[in-house]
Amino acid sequence: MEFLPQFVAQFIDIVLHLDRHLALLVAEYGVWIYAILFAIVFCETGLVVTPFLPGDSLLFVAGALAATGGMDIQVLIAVLMSAAVLGDNVNYWIGRWVGGHVLRWGEGSRFFNRAAYDKTHAFYERYGPLTMTMARFVPLVRTFAPFVAGVARMHYPRYFAFDLLGAVLWVFSLTLAGYWFGNLPAVKNNLSLVIVGIVVLSVLPMAVGWLRQRRRGARA
Repeated sequence: MEFLPQFVAQFIDIVLHLDRHLALLVAEYGVWIYAILFAIVFCETGLVVTPFLPGDSLLFVAGALAATGGMDIQVLIAVLMSAAVLGDNVNYWIGRWVGGHVLRWGEGSRFFNRAAYDKTHAFYERYGPLTMTMARFVPLVRTFAPFVAGVARMHYPRYFAFDLLGAVLWVFSLTLAGYWFGNLPAVKNNLSLVIVGIVVLSVLPMAVGWLRQRRRGARA
């Protein structure tokens, strides 16, 4: 059991000091850093079991390192875009495959609520585009939204179009923000605080939504 606290402590250290760890990876692995970044972003967006991997802060720090010459910004953006889109689409089709098996359980199954499924399907058909685009900027939601869209069998061309839009906005905004501003003295000297701020801002919509839900529940 001692391994778990140690692992958590190491993971927190990596997230909070991502600039230092990523710079070491760039120096040690050279061009292979693109494959490493691809794998991290692909797993964070494509596997439901790995939503804890760094996303927003990773893109910002990678852009900042690209500005120093550690990576080519055009190649970096192409790699991150590919990983984000492929990851989401794998996640979507896993959801569709699992959803198909769930639907076969039938109306009387204790493990399947057809009414809840129909509501989810209707929600994604009505609000799917907005959900898939904005979900890119919210940790956890970014990982689970494609899976739920697949389970709800959201129309794939529609899903893909707005998922691609979300990927473009996510990768370009955070990577270029790091590229343009990550090496300014005020940012570079306080990069750990900036990373914490990015994490807090990313989680803020979830916290606001949770508080609103609690208030509605209390009123009810």
